[in-house]
Amino acid sequence: MAAPCYLGWDFSTQQLKVIAIDEQLRVIYEDNVHFDKDLPEFKTQGGVYIHSDRLTVTSPVLMWIKALDMILEKMKSSGFNFSQIRALSGAGQQHGSVYWKKGSIQILKNASSELPLHQSLKSCFSVSDSPIWMDSSTTSQCRKLEKAVGGAQHLASVTGSRAYERFTGNQIAKIYSQNPEVYKQTERISLVSSFAASLFLGTYAPIDYSDGSGMNLLQIWEKAWSKSCLDACAPGLEERLGCPVPSHSVLGPISPYYSQRYGFSPDCKVVAFTGDNPASLAGMRLQEGDIAISLGTSDTLFLWIQEPTPALEGHILCNPVDSQTYMALLCFKNGSLMREKIRDDCASGSWDEFSKALSSTVAGNSGNLGFYFDVMEITPEAVGVHRFNRDNQKVSRFPKEVEIRALIEGQFMAKRIHAEKLGYKV
Repeated sequence: MAAPCYLGWDFSTQQLKVIAIDEQLRVIYEDNVHFDKDLPEFKTQGGVYIHSDRLTVTSPVLMWIKALDMILEKMKSSGFNFSQIRALSGAGQQHGSVYWKKGSIQILKNASSELPLHQSLKSCFSVSDSPIWMDSSTTSQCRKLEKAVGGAQHLASVTGSRAYERFTGNQIAKIYSQNPEVYKQTERISLVSSFAASLFLGTYAPIDYSDGSGMNLLQIWEKAWSKSCLDACAPGLEERLGCPVPSHSVLGPISPYYSQRYGFSPDCKVVAFTGDNPASLAGMRLQEGDIAISLGTSDTLFLWIQEPTPALEGHILCNPVDSQTYMALLCFKNGSLMREKIRDDCASGSWDEFSKALSSTVAGNSGNLGFYFDVMEITPEAVGVHRFNRDNQKVSRFPKEVEIRALIEGQFMAKRIHAEKLGYKV
């Protein structure tokens, strides 16, 4: 009998990735489908469509399903033994939403194993292009939601975040207000994560607590939908969302479609999928008191937290590993792009020179401090470069090595200060 293994999926913005691990957590298979390159017929750029208003950003739902068909066919032709898979789970880009048309559940349940899945499901979506996390076209819906529930801070206290344009509740409100007929035709609304789990389950998968807490709709303390938030967004929304579940719930066995087409064991379990940020906390095995910082184009900080204090900046999400605790998430837009800019200005474009300059100065930078926001920051809402000397006087420039340390120390001090505001105790 083949040794047991487990599959993990990542439905991210630019690609679909799969990884198989054995019981010792060793990677035995990995592959990906890059949307722009491998599915050129969808004509996406970076996996998305940026609309003419520059605010609306969507991705085609069928592209995600076709990518799944493609990756499973690649696994099959490589000789991968699907019968050894005991369970699968995965992550989806947070804040994307998928709109299933009335009657789609029957098509999903009865998909013919003779056909690739995207052919069976091509007419299942009332909205063919899903709004995703890059969309910022719902400002008026955000203001309306905050007003309906008694202000931004109250909304944050209930749902973990003030109203954000990319959050699903506001996206649903926009679809309802602009296309009530389309909303009426929708029988289920999934997040990208629960949509992906639905494809494997062969029926609508529930939204998990963690990803659900990035919607401006879930009461993070009670783990139930907030009636006042639902009512402010669209009528009949609760039945379209289904009941949320803990992020580690076993949802059921895999759909017969996969046993018949690829040879999966009928006993293979589908575990709830979650958002990419909660999945990072789980994958890095963070525990209480740990902080993880992702230094990317934007910097993201996330941490396990026992007693959060939701604020107007940052997000509190339900913890995917332990439903009784929480995770805090902070996003800083001026991340590596700002570091690269200072590297180019002060270290001739060389990271080695940058590191040497950093090492040549003392911790604390002799009291010199800088805040560097090339573009409007998220946390806090500020822009521009602000330098202060040891006497707290604003200055126009620093020597190169002082500038480099001021940037690094300023970025990390900001992360600590905002984490403490959310309830983190150092």
